[in-house]
Amino acid sequence: MSQAMDLRRKQMERFQTLMAPAHTQAESLAKRDALITFKNPKAKEFYVDGTKIPEVNFDAGPSWSGLLPISGHANETRKLFFWFWPTNNASNVNDLLFWTNGGPGCSSLEGFLQENGPISWSWGQSEPTPNPWSWTNLSNVLWVEQPVGTGFSQGVPDISNDDELAAQVAGFMEQFLEVFSELKGSNFWVSGESYAGYYVPYIANYLYEHPNPHLHLKGIWISDPTISWFLVQSEIPALRFVQANENVFPFNSTVRAQLQNISDACGFTDYLDHVTYPPTGLLPLPRGAFLDPDGTVDFGDDCEINGLIQELVTEINPVFDIYRVTDTFPSPWSVLGFPQSTQKFIYFNRTDVQDAIHAPHIDWEICSEENVYVGFGDTSVPPAANNVLPNVIEKSERVAIVHGLADMILIAEGARIAIQNMTWNGKQGFQTPIEPESFIVDNMGVYGNYHTERNLTYVEFYYSGHQTPQFVPWAAYQTIAYVLGKRDSPSA
Repeated sequence: MSQAMDLRRKQMERFQTLMAPAHTQAESLAKRDALITFKNPKAKEFYVDGTKIPEVNFDAGPSWSGLLPISGHANETRKLFFWFWPTNNASNVNDLLFWTNGGPGCSSLEGFLQENGPISWSWGQSEPTPNPWSWTNLSNVLWVEQPVGTGFSQGVPDISNDDELAAQVAGFMEQFLEVFSELKGSNFWVSGESYAGYYVPYIANYLYEHPNPHLHLKGIWISDPTISWFLVQSEIPALRFVQANENVFPFNSTVRAQLQNISDACGFTDYLDHVTYPPTGLLPLPRGAFLDPDGTVDFGDDCEINGLIQELVTEINPVFDIYRVTDTFPSPWSVLGFPQSTQKFIYFNRTDVQDAIHAPHIDWEICSEENVYVGFGDTSVPPAANNVLPNVIEKSERVAIVHGLADMILIAEGARIAIQNMTWNGKQGFQTPIEPESFIVDNMGVYGNYHTERNLTYVEFYYSGHQTPQFVPWAAYQTIAYVLGKRDSPSA
């Protein structure tokens, strides 16, 4: 016991040393005014006093938030909610980073509060704290709840695909820059996670095809993204994922045999034999898959192995979390009610919080229960399965796809498959393998795997589930700093 306690004390000393420089940088925000000011009188309507944000017991610094329309039409009813935070580093005042969560229909305020914003109130935290790995250390950051129908955003959803979504984001940015015109001319990046694997490439592709003269788009960053068919990213690699994490999927021999039979019969087990470096051609569909008349890749009910695994593991781990499979009982609480509803209140559903950030008094939900697309959902083709993501990679200075290795809702090996079946800059896939133990975090050591070819960087993180800036903020921070051009490599 004494040895264990001594080791724990050393761990805490090391962690405090690790956080100290970043804490100093984060706390310095409260010691000075914003490095950028806005002359438009309308900007004052959106000002948020960092000393008056409920439950936040430190001066978080100045910011601006509220609703802005997606067009300049006098009768426009569709409005997106945003929260803009200026950088705390004078060398970054000409940079602007856009962040969106996924879903579809999940709020970017989750990303703000629990992933990469200057205020951190993550799972299990008793109160908010300054975030030493806030992305505002690197850039001005704009968190936007989009598309229409998400979070505090207002109006009736009327899009059916992500080209239309991108056009609405572009319209919103025009309105945003009219109010905050001092940001015109900024270097611009688009980032997000999960279903933002659709959003972000489509937004960037639209901006490359329809340039905004006031923004200089440089690249994108997407985490645990949906870039291919669900079959590719969740079903094909599911059994291998379970086998690689058998300590948290301790199935008996009967269940293991059942899962193996499904994987074999559906053509999943030997599918990964087709994934080579370099690729030898386009990857085939597995035996259990087929093309729908609309061109969608689908698969039969008998091949839904991912969902079956979730049902089976929940019987032995009642708080199993597909977003981070290493979680066990008890489940940590969250002020946003996600992934488990164990909180006393939902932070952004409090009227005092809504008043502080100029949000409407509505029943805020972390993810919309209503479809944010008209009809039966998004009709867009996955961006790695058409020319959208390749076009963005080719036109960007740097593109990063990062992935947590403890994420099962979208599995890292599925992202590898998607990349190896995608052609950009004249070649298909990575030409050489992704080297294991190649990603190194400053002052921590080996933290995963990474590879860069032809403007595309792919990184896999140890210890991380679906929300990488939440679970391994130091690792995600290095990769976004690389995309923003603040470091020469994402790896130490």
